[in-house]
Amino acid sequence: MLYVMNVLISAFAFFAIITLSSCSAPLVAAGIVGNVINRTADIDDSQSYISDTGPSVDSKEVAITNLNLGIEYMRRGEYEKALAKLNRAREAKFDYAPIYNALGLLYQKLRQMEEAEMNYKHSIKLDGENPATLNNYGQFLCSQDRSSEAEKYFLAAAENPLYDLPEVPYANIGTCAYLHNETDKAIGYFEKALSLNPKIPAALLQMSEINYQRGNYDSAHDYLIRYLQYTKHTPRSLWLGIRIERELGNKNAVSSYAMLLRNKYPDSNEAQLLKESGVK
Repeated sequence: MLYVMNVLISAFAFFAIITLSSCSAPLVAAGIVGNVINRTADIDDSQSYISDTGPSVDSKEVAITNLNLGIEYMRRGEYEKALAKLNRAREAKFDYAPIYNALGLLYQKLRQMEEAEMNYKHSIKLDGENPATLNNYGQFLCSQDRSSEAEKYFLAAAENPLYDLPEVPYANIGTCAYLHNETDKAIGYFEKALSLNPKIPAALLQMSEINYQRGNYDSAHDYLIRYLQYTKHTPRSLWLGIRIERELGNKNAVSSYAMLLRNKYPDSNEAQLLKESGVK
């Protein structure tokens, strides 16, 4: 499971949660272009055709319009349409770095990893200081088990003095380290991220898991409660809560969590683990 142009976040409301094949911990992909869109209404495709009205039309305006449409289609899971719009954006302005960042995310979603990496690298070549692209390329590298390389790009994003959300790449380094069994490193970066922003659910949940694994059940409980202040339960958090409360001897809490897991997520892997555990 994993945690959002000038962007990894600060400029754009598009946050892609990239689920890594090796683990359920989430990395957060950044936004792509800036506060250009944040909409859920129906897409107006007619915007994309302003490029055909003649030489007076600004090519960057055309590129941004098509980029926004491509991002919105990507959010909706309409990847073929997204690719068409992003390619149109690239035709309009081939040297506009955010287009290639978006293409990297799209190709990663399509599991075309060579194409994804090529586009991320090209975006960085055009704009090597954009924290959105640096963060997104970092999460790509982590998903390919290239954690040392990933850390380099996450840190470059976090240490950009003009970037106002450094907690996101710090949390992503923590997640990447956690995925690759570097728990002490993960703790350090999660604590760094949470010192900058105490409301990062992914970091709070993973700190709860780490403390549970280390037998620090009171701390695990506290992190889980903080996590629930900012987001809703998932099968993962419910199963963690069951195990924490069982260790603490809180039978009522165990039963409450178990009932929620059975009723809300009966087909989840965690519900199956609950069944096998014998917890009532």
